[in-house]
Amino acid sequence: MKYEKVRNLRPRRRQAGKNERGIALITTLLILMLMTALILAMVFSVRSDMLMNGYYRNFRGSFYAADSGLNAARTYLRNQVVAAIPASFSVTQQPIALGTDATVQANLNSAFGGSYQTFTSQGQASNSWPGRYKVTGTFVLNPTNGCSVLGGGGTCQAPTGAVTGYRYIFNYTLESIGQAQSTQATTLTDRGSVTVNVTLKPVNSTTSFAAWGLFVDQWSICDGTSFVPGTISGPVFSNDSFNFGTTGSYIFTDTVTLHNAKAGYQFNNKCDQVAAASDKLGGQTIAPTFEAGLSLGQPAIPLPANDYNQERAVLDGKGDSNSPVSKSDLHNSVMDINKNAYPNSGASSGVFLPYSIQNGQPTFNGGGIYVEGSATVTLSTATGANNSPQQIFTIKQGSTTTKVTVDVLNNLTTVNSGSTTLNITGVPQMVDPVTNATSPATMLYANGSITSLSGPGQGLPAIQDHSAVTITAAQNVAITGDVLYKTEPVTMTQNQIPGQPADTLIPGNDKGQVLGIFTATGDIQLNNQQANGNLEVDAALASISQGGTGGLINVGAHINTLTIVGGRITNKLKAGNTTTRNQYFDRRFSQNGFAPPWFPSTTVTLGSVTAATATTTVQRVQWLNQSSYF
Repeated sequence: MKYEKVRNLRPRRRQAGKNERGIALITTLLILMLMTALILAMVFSVRSDMLMNGYYRNFRGSFYAADSGLNAARTYLRNQVVAAIPASFSVTQQPIALGTDATVQANLNSAFGGSYQTFTSQGQASNSWPGRYKVTGTFVLNPTNGCSVLGGGGTCQAPTGAVTGYRYIFNYTLESIGQAQSTQATTLTDRGSVTVNVTLKPVNSTTSFAAWGLFVDQWSICDGTSFVPGTISGPVFSNDSFNFGTTGSYIFTDTVTLHNAKAGYQFNNKCDQVAAASDKLGGQTIAPTFEAGLSLGQPAIPLPANDYNQERAVLDGKGDSNSPVSKSDLHNSVMDINKNAYPNSGASSGVFLPYSIQNGQPTFNGGGIYVEGSATVTLSTATGANNSPQQIFTIKQGSTTTKVTVDVLNNLTTVNSGSTTLNITGVPQMVDPVTNATSPATMLYANGSITSLSGPGQGLPAIQDHSAVTITAAQNVAITGDVLYKTEPVTMTQNQIPGQPADTLIPGNDKGQVLGIFTATGDIQLNNQQANGNLEVDAALASISQGGTGGLINVGAHINTLTIVGGRITNKLKAGNTTTRNQYFDRRFSQNGFAPPWFPSTTVTLGSVTAATATTTVQRVQWLNQSSYF
């Protein structure tokens, strides 16, 4: 009986288990639905936040793009006004002509108003925030009373008395539209004025040779040679004559001036000496394009006698003495890394700097680096403490390598050689011989030849932003690789800035970076060691002196493309052995006396014409954000 009861109970228990089996499934589905709802809510919340953040981020990006457009246009406006001042003009002729405001406004509209500008076109990093801007509604006005005569009387159109300068006021209104990644746009307006004070130079004025894109001292008329066809930018001068041939076209974008009263036109079997801008013989015509005119029979330009000023600039920062530097001068002024003075009897090699020990601390006193004997020099850039830009000079003589690091922001010059390090308080300074005002600048003078001058590698920067450097050698300077500015000051292609030619100043790219290379008794030699055969040198190049024979000459392999950003100043034109030569004049050299430090200069006798320096001041009276973010 017991057995039967137990057996009869088992089916009932199985039935109860079957009835509860669906509860777990339903519970799982409910939990899954709840989790799905939570996930969807979270996704919608995050997506909404991302959309809103992206919306305001794009608006913020468009705001900064529009503001950058205003800054770029304002800088362009100022540069355009200053660039309107000609290289020379009559004493009683105002330097900025009537109608300049209309020209500047048209150029502004052409450069910035036609389409959106990207920041990469203005030299900014390609991986930066993808903003762009367009400047519209530009308005520039030089009102009737916007010009006044300084030091004299009358009006700007008819000045009287002892005129010392002019003051111009250009009122402007700019409207900039900025965009970021999406369609959000910000419109900003800026209203203000640009004041330009133009100070006239004396009739006889000191001018740096860097002010010429091309200067040639000796070139006899009809000597059987002729210019290489092509485009030359920047002012051009010859203390002799120029010769033009029939093998191609010549384009000169700036003034061309000759001391000779005639130019030479070299035909196949005959050379004509003509006081004209073109010549024709038989069926052939030689007609160079002189976009700013050809002037013949002008006074010759005096040449620098030597490099004493450059050598002495290392010692005192002034470089205003024409007396040679003696061993005693060096002994009293410079020491090596081990704090040993330059020996009285002279040294055969070594790197010396002008510093003294003050309160136990080495302190910089002069203008640069003195290299005794021949050496190789590599220029490079670095970033130091506090993100300070550093200019580095690596000097090698035999097995000895000396590295000099100039850190202006931290006011420190560091010298390394082997295991020895010397920290010097202060940096090389250029000292105004009249006012004693100082500015950071470095002269490297080699009392011998620089057998190799280059940057750290092809395409890599050699001259840091805000670094002013001149390299001078008592003998030859051989350039073996690219020597580049970290930031290029001028355009190097047509329409790099829309509607503008090559060698146009790039707004915001004037960071005071400048390089001069000079030898009074030798040549600047090109001995390119770069694999692709191309070479670029960003510098004012001068191989010139009284009675000298220096020039720019290729002593190495054939160069495919030679690019110069600056100018060429030579006693003679010599063989370049290049397929293509591009020269872009650094137009900062034609403004306000800007030049490499202690670069050779001359006294120019202008006669009935004068030149000017310009300083600009921008006053903003209104800045308005016209966009609504809601």
